[in-house]
Amino acid sequence: FRNGANCAQAVVGAYAEECGLEFDQAMRLASSFGAGMGRLREVCGAVSGMLMVIGLKEGYCDLKCKASKDQHYARVQALAAEFKGKTGSLICRELLGLSKEADAPVSEERTEEYYRKRPCADLVGLAAQLVEEHLKAGSEKAKGE
Repeated sequence: FRNGANCAQAVVGAYAEECGLEFDQAMRLASSFGAGMGRLREVCGAVSGMLMVIGLKEGYCDLKCKASKDQHYARVQALAAEFKGKTGSLICRELLGLSKEADAPVSEERTEEYYRKRPCADLVGLAAQLVEEHLKAGSEKAKGE
């Protein structure tokens, strides 16, 4: 994030290799989701990135298997609830204390002041931590079965 990646890119980029992606692919995949989806300030980019990683690692692809879809959505909701429980929201504008309107599509200059006034680096760190804990718990559960 401190190197210029948006929130979603920072999370997905950290797991690119583990998800079987080239770093550039990961950056393109997540590029639309920064600043709450292209500065619309909707769902936090760190949350979107977290869920992209979970989808790449554990998502379903059998489009006819309702159980797989339901299990995956349960994972998504559990992770989102954990993030929200620690932050109070999943919504970018709420996390940043912004108005209810979308921002102009022009990104802000990344300066020390930019990083100082935003909780984004911490939110990215939290999302990555939740992914790590989730994947580790799944791995340990699989070993125990």
